[in-house]
Amino acid sequence: AEWLEEVPEDTAVERLKERCLKHCVPGSLEDPKCITHHKLIHAASEKVLNDTKTVSEENIQDQDVLVLVRKRAPPAPPKMADVSAEEKRKLEQKAPDKEAILKATTSLPSHSVDRSVAHHNMRDFQTELRKILVSLIEVAQKLLALNPDAVELFKKANAMLDEDDDDRVDEIALRQLTEMGFPESRAIKALRLSHMSVTQAMEWLIEHADDPTVDAPMPGHVSMESTAEAGPAVPQAVNGASSEAGQAEPKDELTEIFKKIRRKREFRPDPRAVVALMEMGFDEKEVVDALRVNNNQQNAACEWLLGDRKPTPEDLDKGIDPTSPLFQAILENPVVQLGLTNPKTLLAFEDMLENPLNSTQWMNDPETGPVMLQISRIFQTLNRT
Repeated sequence: AEWLEEVPEDTAVERLKERCLKHCVPGSLEDPKCITHHKLIHAASEKVLNDTKTVSEENIQDQDVLVLVRKRAPPAPPKMADVSAEEKRKLEQKAPDKEAILKATTSLPSHSVDRSVAHHNMRDFQTELRKILVSLIEVAQKLLALNPDAVELFKKANAMLDEDDDDRVDEIALRQLTEMGFPESRAIKALRLSHMSVTQAMEWLIEHADDPTVDAPMPGHVSMESTAEAGPAVPQAVNGASSEAGQAEPKDELTEIFKKIRRKREFRPDPRAVVALMEMGFDEKEVVDALRVNNNQQNAACEWLLGDRKPTPEDLDKGIDPTSPLFQAILENPVVQLGLTNPKTLLAFEDMLENPLNSTQWMNDPETGPVMLQISRIFQTLNRT
């Protein structure tokens, strides 16, 4: 049966379901279980609506199509004979217990694994990867500076990156949030604010559910647009320079572009983590340092603050030894060599250096992905050997 139902936005989904049942199955409301045995589904998104929420909270729009469906009955409980057979099968396939394992391995030499050492090795891995990026950025800058079209290439790549930053959103993360019932526009804003972290975005959405400014546009977009509008004035100011100054202009302009890229990619600490750690008694500078060292992970930052504080923030800016076998193997790889001549690769390295959570997006990029894959493979191979 099809019918048109008109309800105010503050109507609860459960109330809407009652009206649908009354229309579709006369007399069904006399049985209280009938309501719980049915569900309303949003036809376009195939999402099951939450009975406790209102029409507006479920983001139901005018002329949306809803489907009233009877829930499937739970499967019948298994018979005792089936249960016994299943238990018998599980016992036959049961893994050996601790006593059996010790008996079977008494002749083997014992090895104890220190979990703190394993955790330290993981931290060393992350630090080493960062050192590789620092050194590769230096090499890429030197290579690109030799290109006569370097300034123009960087302007195009930088503009393209600005455009991507405005529109790029992790589709999988966005779908997870919208399936939870959050409006798409809010979910996009939350993901951008949390650097595409679904968990942090969900927390932000819940905290700002009643915030009247939750749907306001992000101020960063406005500032980037105004920066883009102000950009073209720089070349005009130096057009009248002498020929000698004109020769030095590309190098100086390239240096300024490098500085601008670095400023744009400066580390942005998670504001909630900053507040939480400062409430523990740490001052703001050391909290920001801790979050920078630990990639905005609050728990890891807290351990760093309470521990030996290694690596230090200064260690993050040190590159890898240029004579090391690892760095030599990376530089000898033809895919990496070709990638280092692409301005977008340098921008990717800069971004990952300050915002490690963006690594996945660069790994999936058709231009920078192959380079990152080769670096990862070389690292893993030499790390094992």
